[in-house]
Amino acid sequence: MIKVICNSSPIIALSFIGKLNLLWEIFDEVMIPKEVYREVVEANPSSNYGAKELEKAVDEGKIMVYNIKNQKLVDDLYGKLHRGELEVIVAARELNVTDVVIDEKAARSFAEAMLLQSIGIIGVLIIAKKKGKISEIKKYLDLLIKSNYRISKKLYENALRKAEELD
Repeated sequence: MIKVICNSSPIIALSFIGKLNLLWEIFDEVMIPKEVYREVVEANPSSNYGAKELEKAVDEGKIMVYNIKNQKLVDDLYGKLHRGELEVIVAARELNVTDVVIDEKAARSFAEAMLLQSIGIIGVLIIAKKKGKISEIKKYLDLLIKSNYRISKKLYENALRKAEELD
């Protein structure tokens, strides 16, 4: 059973491409810390991609919201990473979850230093293709790039290669 704790940027990006559902289709349990919910749904609900989608997923029980217990640790580390990223990592440790969905490089490095496995939106798309949930990743990567989501040419090509969409 694969449980994940997810950060806000993958939720926003997956919502933008209309594929937030991939999270609960490829993972057995998807959780977010309260701060991620606040960032996506409560901070700018009318202008934020993912606000309606996340709120609906939580209401339907597809994504669970977790209130972290060690807020002091988040407060102590705040500044090294954003609060949402820190809550994802702390929640994973508190719940003994080994997998986190985070896109930001610094947050992924910190998660890995805390002995967590990190995956980003590209990894989610690759897994979804391998599990037959989507037929290709290229069109979704292209949509993300058009929306100013930063994907280097090297990362783009590596992703297509892993998804067997590039020779």
